[in-house]
Amino acid sequence: MIRQTILAAVLGTAATAASANTIVDIAAADERFSTLVAAVTAAGLAETLSGPGPFTVYAPVNDAFAALPAGTVETLLQPENKEQLTNVLLYHVDDRKLTSDQFAAGANYYKPILATERLCITSHSGVTIADGTGETANVVIANIEADNGVIHVIDKVLLPGTRPACH
Repeated sequence: MIRQTILAAVLGTAATAASANTIVDIAAADERFSTLVAAVTAAGLAETLSGPGPFTVYAPVNDAFAALPAGTVETLLQPENKEQLTNVLLYHVDDRKLTSDQFAAGANYYKPILATERLCITSHSGVTIADGTGETANVVIANIEADNGVIHVIDKVLLPGTRPACH
């Protein structure tokens, strides 16, 4: 009986290790990202962000989406606004794996995947990200490791616009 229990435990561990722990898997398992997961699904990006990567995702928590003007999230989630939603979401993704210690000291531009606008990421006693509105998001949890990249939890939805001042 003990031998069977140990064997079952070893096989269970091997099965868990074999299962993917992608950025999407991690976000879907965390209630703080339910709005982000709904948006990624509506935009048809779940499969992409479950792919091999590498990706860095600046992941807004639900409160960040709730802070947007009333009706914004609901409007973006409508099928006719899929392109706009996709653009906003891809503004949160870099096609490299960038842990917080890889952000250059000071303020520097970083280009999100498939975006024409840049983000200004400042690394000094923490990490902040200025977007196209000129407003700044704080990285509240850095370096959540996934099999296909890394997640940095932020407190604001990043929005494209004009190039932020980065000095």
